[in-house]
Parts: sequence; C-alpha cells; structure tokens
Amino acid sequence: MRAGVVVAAQPGVEDLAVQAEELGLHSFWVNDTPMVHGDPFVALSLCAKATSHIRLGIGVTSPALRSAPAAASGLASLNALAPGRIICGVGTGNTARRTLGMRPTSAARLESFTAALQDLCAGRSTKYREGDRARDIRFLHAGAHVNTADPIEFVVAALLGPKAAAVAGRRSTGLISFGLLDPTAWQALHDTRRHAAQSTPQDPESPTNSYVVTALHLLDEDEDPHGDAARDATGHLVLSLLAFAADTAADTPALADQLGPEEGEAVRRLLVRRGTTATAPDRHTKLYPNYLGRIAPQDRDLVLPSLMNTLALVGTRDDVLARITTLEQAGVDELLIQPVIDPPTEMALLAKLLT
Repeated sequence: MRAGVVVAAQPGVEDLAVQAEELGLHSFWVNDTPMVHGDPFVALSLCAKATSHIRLGIGVTSPALRSAPAAASGLASLNALAPGRIICGVGTGNTARRTLGMRPTSAARLESFTAALQDLCAGRSTKYREGDRARDIRFLHAGAHVNTADPIEFVVAALLGPKAAAVAGRRSTGLISFGLLDPTAWQALHDTRRHAAQSTPQDPESPTNSYVVTALHLLDEDEDPHGDAARDATGHLVLSLLAFAADTAADTPALADQLGPEEGEAVRRLLVRRGTTATAPDRHTKLYPNYLGRIAPQDRDLVLPSLMNTLALVGTRDDVLARITTLEQAGVDELLIQPVIDPPTEMALLAKLLT
C-alpha cells in the first residue's frame, strides 16, 4: 500500500513536505479548515516550490467554503507550480462548517461543485450560478497564469453515508475518508461508488484512488497499547470524534446514538470540561480550538481504548501490517497518517513500515 501524510497548513510546512519526499512517501496533504488552520493554497504553493515529485493534496475543500471559480483558480495555479501533482479532496464541509457553527452543505451542491471544478481545471467551460442568474464561465487566460493541461486528481470525502460515495461514482473520482478502518465499510463505499458509476458516462483517464486518514503508533516490546504514548499519538482523532458527537448531539443525534455508554459518558465529560452544552449556540468556539492538534495530558482519560482501536492503527508491527492488508484487500490504495507528536519521526516510521 502507498503511504502519505496529512498536516495542518502553517509556516514551515514546506520543510515537512521535503522530508516526506525524501522518505519516499507518495503524497503530502494539508487540511482546509479556515478558522482552525492556515490557508492550504498558500501552504501547498510553498510545498510545490520546495519539492519535485511528491503529490500534493488538499483534504478537503468544500462549496460551503469557496466558490467554484475561486477554488479552480487556486487549484490550477498550484498545477502550474507542480504540474500533474495536485490532488483535490472535496466534501460537504463537515468539519470546516462546524468550526464556524454552521451545518455542512448538501450532497447535491457537493456534486455540482465537483463537476464545475473538474470542468474548469480541465480548461472547459461550466455553468456558474448565483441566485437566479446563471452564466457560462471558463478561464479567460491560461498558459503562464494557470495550468489546465496537466490533470488534477479529484477525490470525494465519504464516511459511512452512501450519498458522497455515489457522487464519487457519478463524477469518476476517488474517495477519501477519515478514521475509517473497517474493511466492510470500505467495501460498502466502493459498491455504492461502482453502482452509481454505471448510470453515468465515465472518464477512463480519471484516477479513482481510495485514501484513508488515520494515526499510527507502533508498540515497543511490552508497551501498554493504551498507555500515555499511544493515547498521545491517537488522541487527536478520538477527541475530534467526541467533539463532533458533542456538537451534533442535539440537531443530528445519529452519531451519538451509535456510541456506547462509555463513549457517551466521554462526550458528556468533554462538554463539561470545555464549559459548554450540546445546545449552546457558541459551542463551536469551545469544542474545536486546537482541533486535530496534540491533546493536553489532562484529556488523556477521554481517549478511550475502544475509539483508539476504531480510528487508529495501534499495535505491534505485525498487527498493524495485518490490519493494513485487510484494508488493501477492501480497496484502499493509500494510507495517510496525521502526525502530531513528532511529524518527522512519525513520517519516517510510516515510510519504514510501508515503502
């Protein structure tokens, strides 16, 4: 299986991209969460100039954040700096919208946004609409300004719901998911994608890779699999899920209902600890600071073993490789880790494991 890394957009990110390239990793991604992290287009511009062959991804942008013309201009500009190396993840904006206190957009809007980006980034015209006004738009200058000749890879963000996977099928894109390490769930996503693809003419040259974002911690001999080191390495994923469950408990209770009693209690403790409630209109300002950053030691008790095992890869080398093999058999093409403790060391560990 191929290997890549996802980091927050911030100064110095290009140094990590250079190290990832030197380690032989296949791709280097940054998040698009405007009120939490820096700008991904700025970050990847620096990475594009500093590297020569590693693929560069945005994971993920959304029509709820950017208009299609603005996003396409950013992508095609990156493509001019790193021809043929750009990957664009698109999604409903679940995290990026929730950190604003807003709800994500619809699958229908996601699909039209993806189609518009695909058209514009390939040099084609597309229909652009604002309210009742619709116009055909295209890049009016190319060449030195933007690159629409080299292909950009698109992937749609999907978790367990079938709607996003169906969008990927109809738009001939790949898939990306966060913390989804269940092979059966991946097979269901791929089945949904294939079924949707049958109803739409496909682009045979469009890559349809599948990516999963997770965290990795290889245990030393006799190390506690749920000790402080393992919790620190995986806690950012666990707390992101708990924050999401706490944030959506009142208006979208499906996730909270799926959690067991212990996990539900962890959600309650998180709300208390952050000084908010599941219905407070400003809860996003309390739940999402330091989102996907290294957890504080006092929050280690919230990193439940059940959620660590669900969202992250923790175990001996053989145990982790066995889980990766089952994911590969389920159709996952690339494992992306999100390191927070010591990114250079964690990237080297991944490279040693998979490359």
